Amino acid sequence: MHSILPTTLLLLSLSMMSSCSHAQDEPPVLEGPYLGQTPPGLTPEPFAPGVVSTKGWEVSGVFTPDMKEFYFIREVDAETNPRQEFVVFENKNNRWHESVVSPRVGQPFISPDGKTMHLGRRYKDRIGDGWSEIKSLGSPFEEIRIMRLTASSKGTYVFDEATRDGNGVLRYSRLIDGKREKPKPLSKEINTGKYNAHPFIAPDESYVIWDGQRDSPVRNADIFISFKKSDGSWGEAIKMGDKINTGASEFAAFVSPDGKYLFFNRNVGLDNTDTFWVDAQIIENLKPKP
Repeated sequence: MHSILPTTLLLLSLSMMSSCSHAQDEPPVLEGPYLGQTPPGLTPEPFAPGVVSTKGWEVSGVFTPDMKEFYFIREVDAETNPRQEFVVFENKNNRWHESVVSPRVGQPFISPDGKTMHLGRRYKDRIGDGWSEIKSLGSPFEEIRIMRLTASSKGTYVFDEATRDGNGVLRYSRLIDGKREKPKPLSKEINTGKYNAHPFIAPDESYVIWDGQRDSPVRNADIFISFKKSDGSWGEAIKMGDKINTGASEFAAFVSPDGKYLFFNRNVGLDNTDTFWVDAQIIENLKPKP
Protein backbone atom coordinates (compact mmCIF):
# COMPACT_ATOMS: atom_id res chain seq x y z
CA MET A 1 0.00 0.00 0.00
CA HIS A 2 2.88 2.35 0.81
CA SER A 3 4.45 1.66 -2.61
CA ILE A 4 1.21 2.39 -4.49
CA LEU A 5 0.45 5.74 -2.87
CA PRO A 6 3.36 7.75 -4.35
CA THR A 7 2.58 6.38 -7.82
CA THR A 8 -1.09 7.30 -7.45
CA LEU A 9 -0.17 10.80 -6.30
CA LEU A 10 2.26 11.18 -9.21
CA LEU A 11 -0.38 10.20 -11.75
CA LEU A 12 -2.89 12.52 -10.13
CA SER A 13 -0.36 15.36 -10.17
CA LEU A 14 0.47 14.78 -13.86
CA SER A 15 -3.22 14.67 -14.70
CA MET A 16 -3.83 17.99 -12.94
CA MET A 17 -0.82 19.58 -14.68
CA SER A 18 -2.11 18.37 -18.04
CA SER A 19 -5.55 19.78 -17.32
CA CYS A 20 -4.10 23.14 -16.28
CA SER A 21 -1.89 23.26 -19.39
CA HIS A 22 -4.88 22.46 -21.59
CA ALA A 23 -6.93 25.17 -19.90
CA GLN A 24 -4.16 27.70 -20.50
CA ASP A 25 -4.13 26.83 -24.20
CA GLU A 26 -7.85 27.43 -24.51
CA PRO A 27 -8.80 30.90 -25.83
CA PRO A 28 -10.63 33.10 -23.35
CA VAL A 29 -14.41 33.17 -23.46
CA LEU A 30 -15.49 36.61 -24.66
CA GLU A 31 -19.08 37.59 -23.93
CA GLY A 32 -21.02 40.82 -24.21
CA PRO A 33 -20.48 44.08 -26.13
CA TYR A 34 -17.04 45.21 -27.33
CA LEU A 35 -15.55 41.71 -27.09
CA GLY A 36 -16.56 41.60 -23.43
CA GLN A 37 -14.25 44.46 -22.47
CA THR A 38 -14.89 47.02 -19.72
CA PRO A 39 -15.36 50.41 -21.42
CA PRO A 40 -12.75 53.12 -20.73
CA GLY A 41 -13.23 56.67 -19.50
CA LEU A 42 -11.41 59.76 -20.79
CA THR A 43 -7.98 58.09 -20.51
CA PRO A 44 -7.16 55.72 -23.40
CA GLU A 45 -6.69 52.06 -22.51
CA PRO A 46 -5.53 49.06 -24.58
CA PHE A 47 -8.45 47.33 -26.26
CA ALA A 48 -8.85 43.63 -25.46
CA PRO A 49 -5.37 43.03 -23.97
CA GLY A 50 -3.99 39.62 -24.86
CA VAL A 51 -6.73 39.12 -27.43
CA VAL A 52 -6.52 42.02 -29.91
CA SER A 53 -3.72 44.06 -28.33
CA THR A 54 -0.83 41.65 -27.84
CA LYS A 55 2.97 41.83 -27.81
CA GLY A 56 2.90 41.92 -31.60
CA TRP A 57 1.62 44.25 -34.33
CA GLU A 58 -2.13 44.80 -34.77
CA VAL A 59 -3.74 47.72 -36.62
CA SER A 60 -6.83 49.09 -38.38
CA GLY A 61 -9.64 47.67 -36.25
CA VAL A 62 -13.23 48.42 -37.22
CA PHE A 63 -16.71 47.29 -36.14
CA THR A 64 -19.69 46.64 -38.39
CA PRO A 65 -22.66 48.99 -37.70
CA ASP A 66 -24.54 46.30 -35.77
CA MET A 67 -21.45 45.90 -33.53
CA LYS A 68 -21.52 42.13 -34.16
CA GLU A 69 -18.22 41.88 -36.08
CA PHE A 70 -14.79 43.34 -35.40
CA TYR A 71 -12.14 43.25 -38.14
CA PHE A 72 -8.45 44.09 -37.86
CA ILE A 73 -5.02 43.33 -39.33
CA ARG A 74 -2.44 41.32 -37.41
CA GLU A 75 1.17 40.33 -38.07
CA VAL A 76 2.06 36.72 -37.31
CA ASP A 77 5.35 34.78 -37.11
CA ALA A 78 7.22 38.09 -36.94
CA GLU A 79 10.60 36.45 -36.28
CA THR A 80 10.48 33.40 -38.54
CA ASN A 81 8.09 34.07 -41.42
CA PRO A 82 6.49 37.52 -40.99
CA ARG A 83 3.17 38.01 -42.72
CA GLN A 84 -0.04 39.94 -42.17
CA GLU A 85 -3.48 38.43 -41.93
CA PHE A 86 -7.02 39.78 -41.91
CA VAL A 87 -8.84 38.70 -38.75
CA VAL A 88 -12.46 38.89 -37.58
CA PHE A 89 -14.20 38.37 -34.24
CA GLU A 90 -17.88 37.53 -34.74
CA ASN A 91 -20.52 37.69 -32.02
CA LYS A 92 -22.75 34.62 -32.11
CA ASN A 93 -25.21 33.99 -29.26
CA ASN A 94 -23.45 36.68 -27.21
CA ARG A 95 -20.03 35.01 -27.54
CA TRP A 96 -17.18 36.24 -29.74
CA HIS A 97 -15.45 33.78 -32.07
CA GLU A 98 -12.16 34.49 -33.83
CA SER A 99 -11.26 33.43 -37.37
CA VAL A 100 -8.82 34.43 -40.09
CA VAL A 101 -10.56 35.88 -43.16
CA SER A 102 -7.59 35.94 -45.51
CA PRO A 103 -4.10 37.37 -45.93
CA ARG A 104 -4.11 41.16 -45.67
CA VAL A 105 -6.01 42.76 -48.56
CA GLY A 106 -6.18 46.41 -47.45
CA GLN A 107 -7.18 48.54 -44.47
CA PRO A 108 -10.84 47.80 -43.72
CA PHE A 109 -13.64 50.29 -43.20
CA ILE A 110 -17.33 49.40 -43.09
CA SER A 111 -19.76 51.92 -44.60
CA PRO A 112 -22.33 53.38 -42.16
CA ASP A 113 -25.13 51.38 -43.79
CA GLY A 114 -23.12 48.16 -43.39
CA LYS A 115 -23.43 47.29 -47.07
CA THR A 116 -19.83 47.87 -48.15
CA MET A 117 -16.44 46.91 -46.78
CA HIS A 118 -13.93 49.38 -48.18
CA LEU A 119 -10.36 48.16 -48.59
CA GLY A 120 -8.52 51.17 -49.98
CA ARG A 121 -8.97 51.16 -53.76
CA ARG A 122 -11.07 48.03 -53.52
CA TYR A 123 -14.20 46.91 -51.75
CA LYS A 124 -16.60 44.05 -50.98
CA ASP A 125 -20.39 44.07 -50.98
CA ARG A 126 -22.39 42.59 -48.13
CA ILE A 127 -24.12 39.37 -49.15
CA GLY A 128 -26.22 37.85 -46.38
CA ASP A 129 -23.91 37.07 -43.47
CA GLY A 130 -20.81 37.25 -45.66
CA TRP A 131 -19.07 39.37 -48.27
CA SER A 132 -18.62 39.31 -52.04
CA GLU A 133 -15.37 38.85 -53.87
CA ILE A 134 -13.06 41.87 -53.92
CA LYS A 135 -13.99 44.51 -56.50
CA SER A 136 -12.19 47.60 -57.78
CA LEU A 137 -13.49 51.15 -57.36
CA GLY A 138 -12.19 51.77 -60.86
CA SER A 139 -10.84 55.00 -62.32
CA PRO A 140 -9.82 57.51 -61.02
CA PHE A 141 -9.43 55.80 -57.63
CA GLU A 142 -7.43 52.93 -59.08
CA GLU A 143 -4.68 55.36 -60.05
CA ILE A 144 -4.22 56.62 -56.46
CA ARG A 145 -2.26 54.62 -53.88
CA ILE A 146 -5.03 54.62 -51.27
CA MET A 147 -4.26 53.10 -47.88
CA ARG A 148 -7.53 53.91 -46.14
CA LEU A 149 -10.87 55.09 -47.52
CA THR A 150 -13.81 55.95 -45.26
CA ALA A 151 -17.33 57.00 -46.17
CA SER A 152 -20.09 59.12 -44.62
CA SER A 153 -23.79 58.29 -44.48
CA LYS A 154 -24.22 60.50 -47.57
CA GLY A 155 -21.69 58.42 -49.46
CA THR A 156 -18.86 60.97 -49.37
CA TYR A 157 -15.46 59.29 -49.59
CA VAL A 158 -12.47 60.67 -47.66
CA PHE A 159 -9.16 58.93 -48.32
CA ASP A 160 -5.38 59.22 -48.25
CA GLU A 161 -2.52 58.70 -50.65
CA ALA A 162 0.61 56.75 -49.78
CA THR A 163 3.82 58.42 -50.93
CA ARG A 164 7.42 57.79 -49.91
CA ASP A 165 8.17 61.48 -49.34
CA GLY A 166 5.06 62.04 -47.22
CA ASN A 167 3.59 64.65 -49.55
CA GLY A 168 0.43 62.76 -50.40
CA VAL A 169 -2.82 64.67 -49.90
CA LEU A 170 -6.12 63.73 -48.30
CA ARG A 171 -8.99 63.85 -50.78
CA TYR A 172 -12.77 63.64 -50.83
CA SER A 173 -15.35 62.60 -53.40
CA ARG A 174 -19.07 63.22 -53.02
CA LEU A 175 -22.11 61.54 -54.51
CA ILE A 176 -23.97 64.19 -56.48
CA ASP A 177 -27.30 63.19 -58.05
CA GLY A 178 -26.21 59.57 -57.76
CA LYS A 179 -22.91 60.13 -59.58
CA ARG A 180 -19.45 59.99 -58.05
CA GLU A 181 -17.51 63.25 -58.50
CA LYS A 182 -13.81 63.42 -59.33
CA PRO A 183 -11.69 63.36 -56.14
CA LYS A 184 -10.64 66.77 -54.80
CA PRO A 185 -8.04 67.72 -52.17
CA LEU A 186 -9.32 68.69 -48.75
CA SER A 187 -8.50 72.22 -47.63
CA LYS A 188 -5.14 73.45 -46.30
CA GLU A 189 -6.46 73.24 -42.73
CA ILE A 190 -6.14 69.48 -43.18
CA ASN A 191 -3.50 69.13 -45.90
CA THR A 192 -0.64 70.78 -44.01
CA GLY A 193 2.53 69.11 -42.81
CA LYS A 194 3.61 65.66 -43.99
CA TYR A 195 2.48 62.05 -43.89
CA ASN A 196 -1.22 62.93 -43.58
CA ALA A 197 -3.00 59.58 -43.64
CA HIS A 198 -5.72 57.25 -42.35
CA PRO A 199 -8.66 59.70 -42.39
CA PHE A 200 -12.01 59.05 -40.76
CA ILE A 201 -15.05 61.10 -41.72
CA ALA A 202 -17.93 61.23 -39.25
CA PRO A 203 -21.13 59.62 -40.57
CA ASP A 204 -22.85 63.04 -40.47
CA GLU A 205 -19.73 64.73 -41.95
CA SER A 206 -19.40 67.00 -38.91
CA TYR A 207 -15.68 66.26 -38.49
CA VAL A 208 -12.68 64.54 -40.02
CA ILE A 209 -9.98 62.78 -37.98
CA TRP A 210 -6.58 61.88 -39.44
CA ASP A 211 -2.93 61.50 -38.46
CA GLY A 212 0.12 63.34 -39.69
CA GLN A 213 3.40 64.99 -38.82
CA ARG A 214 3.54 68.70 -37.94
CA ASP A 215 6.27 70.68 -36.17
CA SER A 216 8.09 67.51 -35.16
CA PRO A 217 11.85 66.97 -35.71
CA VAL A 218 11.37 63.20 -35.99
CA ARG A 219 9.02 60.95 -37.94
CA ASN A 220 6.20 60.74 -35.42
CA ALA A 221 2.48 60.60 -36.22
CA ASP A 222 -0.04 62.55 -34.16
CA ILE A 223 -3.83 62.47 -34.44
CA PHE A 224 -5.73 65.61 -35.48
CA ILE A 225 -9.37 66.58 -35.86
CA SER A 226 -11.12 69.29 -37.88
CA PHE A 227 -14.75 70.25 -37.34
CA LYS A 228 -16.97 71.44 -40.16
CA LYS A 229 -18.10 75.07 -39.86
CA SER A 230 -21.62 76.33 -40.45
CA ASP A 231 -20.58 77.56 -43.93
CA GLY A 232 -19.40 74.08 -44.89
CA SER A 233 -15.68 74.81 -44.70
CA TRP A 234 -13.26 72.92 -42.46
CA GLY A 235 -12.02 74.44 -39.23
CA GLU A 236 -8.45 74.66 -38.01
CA ALA A 237 -6.72 71.36 -37.33
CA ILE A 238 -6.80 70.54 -33.62
CA LYS A 239 -4.19 68.21 -32.16
CA MET A 240 -6.09 65.75 -30.00
CA GLY A 241 -4.35 66.37 -26.69
CA ASP A 242 -1.63 64.60 -24.72
CA LYS A 243 -3.92 61.78 -23.60
CA ILE A 244 -4.20 60.68 -27.23
CA ASN A 245 -0.85 61.87 -28.60
CA THR A 246 2.34 60.81 -26.82
CA GLY A 247 6.01 60.57 -27.70
CA ALA A 248 5.12 57.46 -29.68
CA SER A 249 3.20 57.40 -32.97
CA GLU A 250 -0.61 57.40 -32.85
CA PHE A 251 -2.58 56.77 -36.01
CA ALA A 252 -5.55 55.17 -37.79
CA ALA A 253 -8.32 56.52 -35.55
CA PHE A 254 -12.02 55.76 -35.97
CA VAL A 255 -15.18 56.13 -33.92
CA SER A 256 -17.29 53.05 -33.18
CA PRO A 257 -20.58 52.97 -35.14
CA ASP A 258 -22.58 53.59 -31.96
CA GLY A 259 -20.63 56.83 -31.52
CA LYS A 260 -19.47 55.95 -28.02
CA TYR A 261 -15.73 55.29 -28.35
CA LEU A 262 -12.72 56.54 -30.25
CA PHE A 263 -10.32 53.79 -31.29
CA PHE A 264 -6.74 54.33 -32.53
CA ASN A 265 -3.38 52.62 -32.85
CA ARG A 266 -0.24 53.41 -30.85
CA ASN A 267 3.32 52.14 -31.19
CA VAL A 268 4.14 50.90 -27.69
CA GLY A 269 7.49 49.26 -28.40
CA LEU A 270 9.73 47.78 -31.06
CA ASP A 271 7.50 45.84 -33.48
CA ASN A 272 4.60 46.27 -31.06
CA THR A 273 1.54 48.28 -32.07
CA ASP A 274 -1.65 48.08 -30.02
CA THR A 275 -5.23 49.23 -30.38
CA PHE A 276 -6.44 51.75 -27.79
CA TRP A 277 -9.92 53.07 -27.05
CA VAL A 278 -11.30 56.04 -25.12
CA ASP A 279 -14.69 57.61 -24.44
CA ALA A 280 -15.79 59.63 -27.49
CA GLN A 281 -16.67 62.51 -25.16
CA ILE A 282 -13.08 63.50 -25.79
CA ILE A 283 -14.17 64.62 -29.26
CA GLU A 284 -17.00 66.74 -27.94
CA ASN A 285 -14.59 68.34 -25.47
CA LEU A 286 -12.41 69.52 -28.37
CA LYS A 287 -15.26 71.00 -30.37
CA PRO A 288 -14.95 74.80 -30.67
CA LYS A 289 -17.59 76.62 -28.67
CA PRO A 290 -19.94 78.85 -30.70
